[in-house]
Amino acid sequence: MPRVNRPYVGIPSFLRSRICEDLSMLDAAIAVLGVPFDEGSPFMPGSRLAPRALREHSLRFYGSGQGYYDPETRREYLVEEMSQGLIADVGDVDIHPANAPRTFENITAMVRGILDRGALPVVLGGDHSITYPVFRAFDEKLHVIHFDAHTDYAPFENDLTITNSHAFRHIAGMDNTLSLTQVGIRSLRHSPEQVEDVIAGGNRIIPMGEFRRIGPEGIAALLPANSRVYVSIDVDAMDMSLVPGCVSAEPNGMSYVELRDSLKAIAERHDIAGFDFVEVNPPLDVGTGVTAYLGALTVIEFLGHICAQPRWAARRSARRAA
Repeated sequence: MPRVNRPYVGIPSFLRSRICEDLSMLDAAIAVLGVPFDEGSPFMPGSRLAPRALREHSLRFYGSGQGYYDPETRREYLVEEMSQGLIADVGDVDIHPANAPRTFENITAMVRGILDRGALPVVLGGDHSITYPVFRAFDEKLHVIHFDAHTDYAPFENDLTITNSHAFRHIAGMDNTLSLTQVGIRSLRHSPEQVEDVIAGGNRIIPMGEFRRIGPEGIAALLPANSRVYVSIDVDAMDMSLVPGCVSAEPNGMSYVELRDSLKAIAERHDIAGFDFVEVNPPLDVGTGVTAYLGALTVIEFLGHICAQPRWAARRSARRAA
């Protein structure tokens, strides 16, 4: 008899996908990795619990395990990925408390292991400091699109270099970074250096006013078509009214639709090399876990649009033939 598999039953792997903690045995096209780390957050801990919360809320989208249906587009997404076992949950990075450099080594090693197996890394944070060790696992040259209320481009001073305010200063200086585009920047808590240094380095900042002028399609069009892109999504790109479970939420943010449509446009125009989703803080969330739910929804829809593209279908067919 088939199982009912309600969302509150069973081990909460992402979308109830099979668990593969031995990367040498990974044979999936997509690998979901948790990074339960928040020692880069200088204000308030709690985002270490987000990978678990995101996995739990993802089970609400599992349904029959045959993909999900969008009433707006009247299409099903992730059908082959879910029904054919092309998504694997590879578990969590091993965290070394109070030893962030060692934890960062573990993050880089696990992402590199995923890439070595030819899988698309989908990374669930954690605070935003994790994007730096994730991105340094890539050897290929990539454009970076970063959705956030903050630039996370703090100067390296006072012996602080690997907080969640420093990730993109690291990334902008890496040899494999072709460009950095930061979308949704609006916090009044920036120092001048955190903004002007980004621009002086030849990178783009798209504040909310400009975002609303050019729209989602305009964001995708900032890069040449078919660019290889890494995407980093901070939940505080969305307006603070939508994300009570976020330490760093700011007013005048994106609606869910604005972020969703931007990610969809990027997936349609570009070749996504990997992405992360960060900064959900479950202890701060309301009882229903709306921030974690919104996070799981964002990850699932973005993944669905990536896998709906002809380039992904061709890659999937080649993988099946091999």
